[in-house]
Amino acid sequence: MTAESSPDEPDVETLRSAVATGDRPAPPSALSASLTFGWRALLKIKHVPEQLFDVTVFPIMFLVMFTYLFGGALAGSTGEYLQALLPGILAMTVVFITIYTGVTLNNDIDKGVFDRFRTVPVWQPSVIVGALLGDAVRYTIASTIVIVLGLILGFRPDGGIAGVLAAVALLLVFSFSLSWVWTALGFVMRTPESLMAASMMVLFPLTFVSNVFVDPRTMPGWLEAFVDINPVSHLVTAMRGLMHGTATVGDVGVVLLMSAVLVVVFGPVTMYLFRAQQ
Repeated sequence: MTAESSPDEPDVETLRSAVATGDRPAPPSALSASLTFGWRALLKIKHVPEQLFDVTVFPIMFLVMFTYLFGGALAGSTGEYLQALLPGILAMTVVFITIYTGVTLNNDIDKGVFDRFRTVPVWQPSVIVGALLGDAVRYTIASTIVIVLGLILGFRPDGGIAGVLAAVALLLVFSFSLSWVWTALGFVMRTPESLMAASMMVLFPLTFVSNVFVDPRTMPGWLEAFVDINPVSHLVTAMRGLMHGTATVGDVGVVLLMSAVLVVVFGPVTMYLFRAQQ
């Protein structure tokens, strides 16, 4: 026998009107959700400004140190060496910064933040995409610092402002794509320290055994062969060409192709690990 409702008990419509005073909002779009998570990444910098050290101090230190350390020995003058070095230092600095995408992700996993994100009714990839978009702002800050300092030291790009902006845009595309590698590792590695060690083992040979500092033609044949297929070397070659007005469609196309491959391969892997994370 079903109990009858009390005369004083409010009906469903009365309860609903008391809880919700307006129409239910529409679910967020993929773009708005990604931008929201990107803003979350930037708020971390506001509350922990020490995170800007890697995009401020390191670029200045690298550019000044290598320009005046190697310029006279390798090119005969620091001014001439700076013209070839700056695009390489810019690429190396930003590529190293991409590591922190995975480190931040790993910290969020340890704190249980991603367990909450998986229950939010949003486009799930926006959690990762937003974090990468927030880091792209940091890459832009680092690029601006390197270029401004380079202009003060005597860097003069023959490609003009358009060439410099195109080189920075290409670097941001490549860095965004490379960040997917570290996000995937962020789900696999147990601690931020282990992730940092693993990423450094990859990035150190890719950046230092490249054409960032010297012409590969001065290297032994076996080493030159590695430098010629090094993705960082292709990136630096395209950036130098854009900044000095000598880039070819092939130079830029190779970098864009590598970027697309990184996203196609590591994007689905990252999202699989994101959904499978316990």
